[in-house]
Amino acid sequence: MKKIIDFNSFAQGGPAEKFNIELQKVLENIADPNTDAKKVRKVSMVVSLKPNEHRNLADVSVEIKSTIVPSQPIGTSLIIDTDTDGKATGAELKSGIPGQMYMGENGEALDDRGQKVEETPTPKATDNKVVNFK
Repeated sequence: MKKIIDFNSFAQGGPAEKFNIELQKVLENIADPNTDAKKVRKVSMVVSLKPNEHRNLADVSVEIKSTIVPSQPIGTSLIIDTDTDGKATGAELKSGIPGQMYMGENGEALDDRGQKVEETPTPKATDNKVVNFK
């Protein structure tokens, strides 16, 4: 079969260049760990020819586009509460269980919303006498 068009030189190499740009987008999307590895990606090339009335000349349009996979959704949980005015409010649940405290990266005690917990002072003993329990 006779070769009619070489996309490396057709339209000054534009279609081949655009194809490689879209292919690069697809490859980067495949390498992104935040996307679904099993979903199909596509690079499409549509060549449109619009002939003139004499059918001796055609305007050619080459469209190249890629279809990539979106990033996977990021999930979290919100604690829903009310503020001092009785209006609904929310805060991200950081501890995993409402009401549970946890240790932060720096070793500080944090509440379920990730706020630093104020230390309560240790009560001072008024009498150092030992009580003998039986």
